[in-house]
Amino acid sequence: MALDLWNRIKTLPAKSVGTPVLVLMCLGMVMLPMPAFLLDMLFTFNITISMLILFVTIYTKKPTEFASFPSVLLIATLLRLSLNVASTRVILVYGHGGGASAGKVIESFGNVVMGGNFVVGLIVFAILVIINFVVITKGAGRISEVTARFTLDAMPGKQMSIDADLNAGLITQEQAKVRRAEVTQEANFYGAMDGASKFVKGDAIAGILILFINVIGGMIIGIAQHNLKFADATDIYTKLTVGDGLVAQIPSLLLSVATAIIITRQNTDQDMGKAVISEIFRDSRSPTVAAAILGVIAIVPGMPHLPFLFLAALCGALAWYMRRRDLKKKEEAKNAPVSSAGAPSPDKKELSWDDVAPVDVIGLEVGYRLIPMVDKKQGGELLSRVKGVRKKLSQELGFLVPAVHIRDNLDLSPNAYRITMMGVSLGEAEVYPDRELAINPGQVFGNLKGTPTKDPSFGLDAVWISKSENDQALGYGYTVVDSATVVATHMSQILAQNAASLLGQEEVQNLLDIVSKTQPKLVENLVPGIINLGNLCHVLQNLLNDGVPIRDMRTILQTLTDYAPKSQDPEVLTAACRIGLRRLIVQDIVGSAAVIPVITLSRDLENILHKSLQSGGADGAGIEPGLAERMQKSLADAANRQEMEGEPAILLTSGLLRNTLARFVKNSIPGLRVLSYQEIPDDKQIKIVSAVGQ
Repeated sequence: MALDLWNRIKTLPAKSVGTPVLVLMCLGMVMLPMPAFLLDMLFTFNITISMLILFVTIYTKKPTEFASFPSVLLIATLLRLSLNVASTRVILVYGHGGGASAGKVIESFGNVVMGGNFVVGLIVFAILVIINFVVITKGAGRISEVTARFTLDAMPGKQMSIDADLNAGLITQEQAKVRRAEVTQEANFYGAMDGASKFVKGDAIAGILILFINVIGGMIIGIAQHNLKFADATDIYTKLTVGDGLVAQIPSLLLSVATAIIITRQNTDQDMGKAVISEIFRDSRSPTVAAAILGVIAIVPGMPHLPFLFLAALCGALAWYMRRRDLKKKEEAKNAPVSSAGAPSPDKKELSWDDVAPVDVIGLEVGYRLIPMVDKKQGGELLSRVKGVRKKLSQELGFLVPAVHIRDNLDLSPNAYRITMMGVSLGEAEVYPDRELAINPGQVFGNLKGTPTKDPSFGLDAVWISKSENDQALGYGYTVVDSATVVATHMSQILAQNAASLLGQEEVQNLLDIVSKTQPKLVENLVPGIINLGNLCHVLQNLLNDGVPIRDMRTILQTLTDYAPKSQDPEVLTAACRIGLRRLIVQDIVGSAAVIPVITLSRDLENILHKSLQSGGADGAGIEPGLAERMQKSLADAANRQEMEGEPAILLTSGLLRNTLARFVKNSIPGLRVLSYQEIPDDKQIKIVSAVGQ
């Protein structure tokens, strides 16, 4: 185990070891005695680190650029307190010797700052503590608290602003992700700073307590154990303790100032020095007024004339320089080239085709309450469901369904979603992520309490229920699905119904490339020699419109090789391909059943339709309206009877009428499939279950 731990430590980079070593060093200072020279080095190191942190905060442009500051503040405070413990041990053990017994740094601070008088040292120490604790730390703590509260309260508004800019096309998806990450980082930073400011406050209080403990403890040890006189013990231990306190308070004061600086910074792209200079010396009127007031004070009898006159002259020179600068800028702006609009022509980037946003082939827009459904980090399952829908449809249809572009849309109601194709909305509904949808399949044995609605995919009666009522709904006979399944099913249905719109020439070329790997001559002879790519795409789209998958590209291409030299009409070629795919078409409808139940038209009705077709065109516009209405009702009744018996609804007709009748019933009777006599395989038998007349 120890060997494994050592191997893990050896593999860590040097940057990852520094902080743990520093923390362990602090613990060592608390528990182990330290020589005076090492204590001097560590006191110097502490002051250096504090100065370095202060300068980093001054030159940091944004507070979040120093995001590790709360952790750095904690470690620096721990280091300083550990040094206090170590120095206390040295003072109490060796302090009776006086002088440098507790280290050169403590002795030097005691002699230089205090001037050898511990009363002066106590007063200086008290002033430093008051400045640190009452002024800087208290103010920084209040600012941290208010900033953290306001930052957290403003998060939803900032998120919505980012979403609005994204929807308006002002920013890209990648820029939106960066801005969302910045908002989250800012909230985390100010929340951490609210707690980290308490470290500085506690450190100031600890410094006061440590001072009194060291003085009292030193006097007791000096008098009781080392037989020192009261005056000598008081002088020695007070000087050493105050010197130790001053050594600790200076780094503490530096860190307090650094905390106040970084918490009062604004989120600008300038460091503090540039920001202060640019804002204070923005207007020449300020130094002008200051110069006038200083000049008046300088001539008052009894005042020190030289300092005030010198500063008045300095402010006057600064005001003159700023005035000259402003006049120069106005002159440059006046002489700047003017555009046709009357304003200076800015160096703006010209518009390009990159500024025109392409239309998403498939889009899914969600309201803001549905965002967690599409966020994997929040446990959203919709992305995986959509991927599953694409995979299933691609396998069934025979080509790769394009990717779905998911985005949030603030124009939608919070729980709404919208499915689009080529920028056109094809479906819209509302779902509730915290509930489940209980769908009535036609026969249930009880009622559920919830929000009544319609299943967006099939229009069935449904109820939104709480997840705790799942078992009860299943017991009543309802079909219960979650929100992600509702959206995915709705999308699957819409994509299947509009599969032809998803197939373009690019997808057709990809299909040809795949077939050419195994059938190179077939593709080479057909495209573009016999049929061009556009006509082939049209034929494949017709098949998809009829609900025929294009998985069997080999049969489709061979059929076109035989028929395309005779006719380039896409309708004729589509009919030929349907005959070539008749086994696949019938299998998708009835499976492996040997007998096919069909609905037919009476001979008289077929003759009438043939005449109507010859006079009115292929779209069936010549059918008399009354006849069309009666025929639609009869076909719908026959299809419903088939569905009630659990059998497929198939209308069998002649090849000339098949295309017209398929368009006639596609939207009015979506469950009815139309086949021609030629599309029935030789090994299948037909059973006429109904005949529709006039």
